[in-house]
This record gives sequence, C-alpha cells and structure tokens, in this order.
Amino acid sequence: MTQLVAGVDSSTQSCKVTIRDAATGAVVREGRAAHPDGTSVDPRHWWDALGTAVADAGGLTDVGAVAIAGQQHGMVALDADGHVVRDALLWNDVRSADAAAQMVEEIGREAWVARTGLVPVASFTGTKLRWLRDAEPDNAGRVAAVALPHDWLSWRLRGYGPADESPLGPDLDALATDASDASGTAYWDPVRREYDPELFELALGRPMRVAGSEPTADTVVVPRVVAHDEAMGTLDVDVTLPNGSVAPAGLVVAAGLGDNAGAALGLGLAPGDIAVSLGTSGTVFGVTATEVLDPSGTVAGFADGTGSRLPIVTTLNAARVLEVIGGLLGVDHDALGELALQAPAGADGLVLVPYFVGERTPNRPDATASLLGMTPGTTDRPHLARAAVEGMLCALADGLAAVEGTGVTVSRLLLIGGAARNEAVRTVAAQVFGRDVLIPDPGEYVASGAARQAAWALTGALPSWDIATTTVPTDPHPEVLEQYRAAAR
Repeated sequence: MTQLVAGVDSSTQSCKVTIRDAATGAVVREGRAAHPDGTSVDPRHWWDALGTAVADAGGLTDVGAVAIAGQQHGMVALDADGHVVRDALLWNDVRSADAAAQMVEEIGREAWVARTGLVPVASFTGTKLRWLRDAEPDNAGRVAAVALPHDWLSWRLRGYGPADESPLGPDLDALATDASDASGTAYWDPVRREYDPELFELALGRPMRVAGSEPTADTVVVPRVVAHDEAMGTLDVDVTLPNGSVAPAGLVVAAGLGDNAGAALGLGLAPGDIAVSLGTSGTVFGVTATEVLDPSGTVAGFADGTGSRLPIVTTLNAARVLEVIGGLLGVDHDALGELALQAPAGADGLVLVPYFVGERTPNRPDATASLLGMTPGTTDRPHLARAAVEGMLCALADGLAAVEGTGVTVSRLLLIGGAARNEAVRTVAAQVFGRDVLIPDPGEYVASGAARQAAWALTGALPSWDIATTTVPTDPHPEVLEQYRAAAR
C-alpha cells in the first residue's frame, strides 16, 4: 500500500506543500499560498498560509508524516501564554547590524567561530535578540521562549499555541527544532551539538533553559534539538488548521529543518556536491563530514539534515537583482535573459555591484548598488541586462571560492532556484564559475527535502529519490569575475 508524506517549505515569500509517495518521491499533489512582504512579519500569516497551502494540496488526512522546512534565523519571541511578543524579525532584517558588531567585539571573531561555526551578522537570531534587549526592553522582558519559524509552525501543527487558539495550549516545553536550524542562531555549537548558554545570555541578557529541562527562575525556553532521523512527535488529537484543513491524530511530525538543509536533502547532495540557489537571496552550500571553520565569517559552518556539516555562504541579492533591473527595463525574467545574451561576456566593461538591500556576504548592511563602466557604447538595454545577470552570479562565485577556501572539495556544481530556469543565467553561470553546471529538473527542492525527511521519520530509512539533471558545459570567461572583483572592492 502506498504511503504518503508531506513536505512544507515555509519561505520568506510563500508556503509550498508537496505530497509525495514515500518510497519513490513521486509527486501526488501540491499546494501553495503567499506570505506578506517585509522583513518584520506577524507569524500568524505563516500559520494562515500553511492552512491555505495544505488545503490547496488536498489536505493531510491520507498522509502518514509531515516535516516543515523554514526560512532560517527569524526571531519568534513568545510570552508565557504562547502569544507572539512582537512581529518576527526575519533573516533579511538588518536593523541588528550594530548589535552584531558589538557582539563580535565583545568576545572576538575567533571565539565565535570556535563556539558556533560562524561570525555574527545581522541575519542571525542572536543579534536580533540583542537588538530586542536594547531597543525594546519591555518586550524583551516579556519573552518566555524563543523559537525559529519552522520550530513555531511545527509547534502549532502539533496542537500547541495560545489557549484560545489550540487544543493543547501554550506548553513551551513542547518546542522542538533540529540541528540545521539551531546552528543558524549564533548560540548553538555544531561541534558539541548543543546550545551555548553563555552566548544566549550575551544576546538577550537573560539565561536560557532547553525545553523539557527543569524550570528555573527568569529563564527563557529554547527548543530541544531533535535528531534528524527522529520525529518531534505524533499527533494525539486532530488539529484544525486555518482554512479548515485537519491534521489528523496519528500524523507523525518529523524534526523539520532549515531551508538550505532542506534543499540539500531534496537534492540528495553528497560530499563534493555544491549547490548554488538563486532565490530572492542567493546561497552557496554543500555537504561535508569535516568541521568547517572560517575566521573571516564568510562561510558559516552549519549542520545539515543528516548529521554532517553544511558549509554555506548567503547573499541578500540574487533573483532580486533581475527583478529590479527587469522592472527598470520593463521586461520579465525571460525577456531580460534574451536581452542579456545580445551583449558579450563582460558587457564590454559594464559592471553592476548589486547590493540593492545592503549585503550579508560581504557584510555590508548599509551598502547600496553601483553601476560602473558606463559609456555611450555600454549604456543600453542589452549591456545593462548582461551586467545584472553577471553581477548576481559573480557575487555567488565569490561565495563558491570562499567555500573552497575552507578545504571543501567541489566535484559537482548544481544550479537551482527560479532564476536557474533562465537560459541566460545558465549560460553566464558556466562562464563565471568556469566549470560544468548541472541544472536539476525544476522542482520545489526545499519542500522535497522536508518530504524526504518525513519519509525517514515514518519508515525508519532515508529513501533514495531520483533527480534528473541537464549539464551546461563550461565556457570559462575569467575576465568577467576579475572585473567584478575590481569594482566590488
């Protein structure tokens, strides 16, 4: 008898649900719902979108297990009654940049890398807690628990929440997470695989305790970390989601994971595989069994969803670049790509440094975008389109070089995300990266990874699901990256 599993991708922009055959990974049905724009969002919108997306996917009544993959780092602060204290600050909210700099200065970059595998920047949860402590002390004083987006959604799905909104009420000790998401907080140690209480208190100014441990006075609960192949729990009651869908009693809720770890699991990445993901933001990540340490802070040494490491570089500006320049030129992504291919590699010296919303890597939260090399011959639509595509990819090529610089071997390079479907992006990627680029068939790989984890929790074995790829052969043009680096200094 076919067993079905569900994977959820609760991203910055939307909630996607995929329901698959646990054995083969074949897609049975899918659903989607939008999230509101902004870098500070009431988590209720995520819960509503989950209900809508589940309904759009035909419900969960015939599903055996579900896992939620979510955008990382978002600060979800809860009071003792399970209510959200304030809108969640998302990963792309840079108001905590000064707090991050203070925290780095207080114990030093090397200490941060040794204790957490990363150097704090505005994206990470711990810096947002420091900002809350300093900017909103009354709200900071109300915080009884701190969760991440996927933690909070899984908690609500399991029947917990404010007493008037959930069957099981505000049991903060039921909060749980996984290693991949915990490793993006800046108060979790991926080597010892446990929280660092001193760093949590450095951030919020109050001591922490792990959910399920002995309660003590004035402590703030952080979710317990569930093993990647285990479940958070099995529903004891039916849980009604917004929009009327029901998560039935007996449904297994797997550990869930951070979105990039979800994509790695969905792609079936193995050591030597590196993925470049082109969403609104951009990421370069892979899987390795060895410890990843980068004192510069460029590469974060996160955990993945299998017990290994997930070295990762993140930029704030990826497909966003194409949207901005496409909007300026009055064209969609496809037409922008057609224009870009009318200009030569290197755009005759026109370079776009695409820091439209500041940047996370390099850590320049207050930076703006720059266009250099404008001449009468380069200031036209094709050259600007070409510079946009090249600028987006060159920023990620620097990320790939940083990952290689930590000793990670790159045998295969995969390009994913909505922008990877664009012919110009594929062509330029093979030129900028200077290697063959593999394009997996279009798919929701974060949601697929979550579904694969759900199958693992349900059956006790990680299934192998086939993925077809297309290869774009290398066409090296090192001058493109060289001129970009000169402009981005």
